[in-house]
Amino acid sequence: MTALDGTSAADRILRPWQDPALPVADRVEALLGELTLEEKVGQLGSRWIGNDMRADQDGESEEAADGTANVAPMQDVFAASGTVPLRDAARHGLGHLTRVFGSVPISAAEGAAEVVRLQSEVVKHSRLGIPALVHEECLTGFTTYGATIYPAAIAWGATFDPELVERMAAAIGRDMRAVGVHQGLSPVLDVVRDYRWGRVEETMGEDPYLVAMLGAAYVRGLEKAGVIATLKHFAGYSASRAARNHGPVPMGRRELMDMILPTFETAIVEGGARSVMNSYSDVDGVPAAADPWLLTELLRDEWGFTGTVVSDYWAIPFLTTMHQVAADTEDAGVLALTAGIDVELPDTLGFGQHLAERVRRGELPESLVDRAARRLLTQKVELGLLDPDWTPEKSVAGARDVDLDSPDNRALARELAERSIVLLDAGTALPLLGEGRPEPRRVAVVGPCADDPHTFMGCYAFPNHVLPRHPGLGLGVDAPSLLDALRAELPGAEITHEQGCGVRGDDRSGFAAALQAAREADLCVAVVGDLAGMFGLGTSGEGCDAEDLRLPGVQEDLLTELAATGTPVVVVVVSGRPYALGAVSGTAAALVQAFMPGEEGGAAIAGVLSGRVQPSGKLPVQVPRGPGGQPGTYLQPPLGSNSHGISNLDPTPLFPFGHGASYTTFSIDDLRISDAEVPTDGEFSVSVRVSNTGGRAGEEVVQLYLHDVVAQVTRPVLQLTGFTRVRLEPGESARATFTVPADRTAFTGRDLRRVVEPGDLEVFVGASASDLPCRGDLRLTGPLRHVGQGRRLVTRVDVEPGSSATSPGGTDAGTS
Repeated sequence: MTALDGTSAADRILRPWQDPALPVADRVEALLGELTLEEKVGQLGSRWIGNDMRADQDGESEEAADGTANVAPMQDVFAASGTVPLRDAARHGLGHLTRVFGSVPISAAEGAAEVVRLQSEVVKHSRLGIPALVHEECLTGFTTYGATIYPAAIAWGATFDPELVERMAAAIGRDMRAVGVHQGLSPVLDVVRDYRWGRVEETMGEDPYLVAMLGAAYVRGLEKAGVIATLKHFAGYSASRAARNHGPVPMGRRELMDMILPTFETAIVEGGARSVMNSYSDVDGVPAAADPWLLTELLRDEWGFTGTVVSDYWAIPFLTTMHQVAADTEDAGVLALTAGIDVELPDTLGFGQHLAERVRRGELPESLVDRAARRLLTQKVELGLLDPDWTPEKSVAGARDVDLDSPDNRALARELAERSIVLLDAGTALPLLGEGRPEPRRVAVVGPCADDPHTFMGCYAFPNHVLPRHPGLGLGVDAPSLLDALRAELPGAEITHEQGCGVRGDDRSGFAAALQAAREADLCVAVVGDLAGMFGLGTSGEGCDAEDLRLPGVQEDLLTELAATGTPVVVVVVSGRPYALGAVSGTAAALVQAFMPGEEGGAAIAGVLSGRVQPSGKLPVQVPRGPGGQPGTYLQPPLGSNSHGISNLDPTPLFPFGHGASYTTFSIDDLRISDAEVPTDGEFSVSVRVSNTGGRAGEEVVQLYLHDVVAQVTRPVLQLTGFTRVRLEPGESARATFTVPADRTAFTGRDLRRVVEPGDLEVFVGASASDLPCRGDLRLTGPLRHVGQGRRLVTRVDVEPGSSATSPGGTDAGTS
């Protein structure tokens, strides 16, 4: 490869910034000294060829025939960015290429060829020939046509299994790296605060510790595969007023620090994340994209983060158009750069060459441009993009052999799906086979989610994210519906199917046929829930917020009428958020929750229904009793819990956080606490015996909760402090020991400093936030401690003997 200045690969080894023998920092500084001011600014931008556009062979762009967006309806900002040819965008260099694989349906080979073509354009049209980073979405797997569609992130939360999440992320990363992708825009570390928010499906639940442990595991898997993990959305996005997407966040600094920020800190410290994406939100009136406290003082100065901060798509121009804190897009760019954003995605608007002009006019310190460019160039050096033997073709060499939906991927997707299914209540009907029940001969399978595998997939899965613009292409992967899977699972049964109604809308014309099918069956399986989409095109997903927590459309009415037929009705909810099931629970023969279980979801749900699969999923969110049962999270201070008559509203859930039944039974007992008194800089251990008291092998998720009895500020009534999966054969017992550093009790005090406070703690261990048979007490003694960077974030867990436990934190086996 030859750069525009005529140097060959052999000659360019003489340049210090291309010498692999030199330390990364030395190479970066050498290159930074070589770049002009305009070239430094060029590294801070990006280009999205493919959204609304198709590029010709010279990198020119043409408007899509219908003028509508492929992925995001951001026409106001797109019009300004989408007309820039790649050769012009890369004239002074380019930081990122946006979603080469994720914008239109292309094969791995076609996408790799496009990476080569675009990288060649970037190298050809810039003076020093510096390649761009290629980034893609990867929330439910690599978001491209034909790639494995794993369960949605809320389903990862239901597994309570960080080791499994790490394996999934490593598989996703290997596929992406093979075709030339350098950075993945995952995981989402937002903590659920209101179930009505459309993006609940993209989160891993409502508890900061659960999200932190699973998020750090995802980061480790992706980073070990050589792909930069991007933490999002930093920070507060999930706590918008009334759960409205892009809504303002009326949250104080203390709640932000205790409930929202720990997930990000843990993923950086324990996971090794190298990128962070800002939130669209403004918190207490300050937009994240323009907040130097968040992006610099906290993230870098306190936490020690050294990677890149990339903007969420169009977040910089949104400072003008939505937040109205900047006069124009150029001023917005100055605000964002000053606050600490390093790279603008998905196209260059606020980080254009006006930044160089402002530096020359003395209006912007060049050190801020250098700061951002240095961080991005460091990653390009680390990824080998500046090595003398790098070529666009070499970067996609793995594409020749990659199978984006390989048998190994599918097996992993199946394992995740099976572990994520939550048996809310086995009732009188489950499992369908065995347990002394007669095998049903006639089964009616009804409901809008019964025969549509799209309902198994999140809004960032390619079939729901991009393929609506390309009808006729199918799913791109083999994804049997639950109807298909039940026919395979129950070959001896006569299975009939009626949809009954749609996921959305008020059309009841299908009710009669569904009710007739139920009357003629021994058993009815009613499959209801969500269909994910984008910006109002679904009932769950980005921009698909809910007014309340009733099942969408007329689905609850369908369930009510099915129950009246007298046929036992097993209700399966396939959704991205929990729905209020209080009106359903009293009449259902069984209740099952499946959180968008991906392409292998049909077989996983069918296996749980039949009993072939032992259910072990646990709720990462509560299931409310009534549709207005707010607040939605178990992490409430005393005034947020049941007031026993002071208010006429009772927020007690139908099923609590951490709940999940099984086809065997477990007991948790024999609580032992190592010390009655523990110094505020010490640690203590809590152990319990867990036993399988039933007749089948199974896994129990043992959960440790703490309560701070008296504190200087109000604290949650309960908060998860450790967890572990324990697999036991019938009659087998094991002892799970949690080693808790006192740092895990830290909270943000009145002066907004994080403290470990002496005083009494209540200890609870059990199988959910309301099933806690073990209770004990201890006291933290000694002085009040202020803690920050370097505090211990993880509770270690050891399980012995005769069982296996996953490792959700750090690198030591058996930690949680």
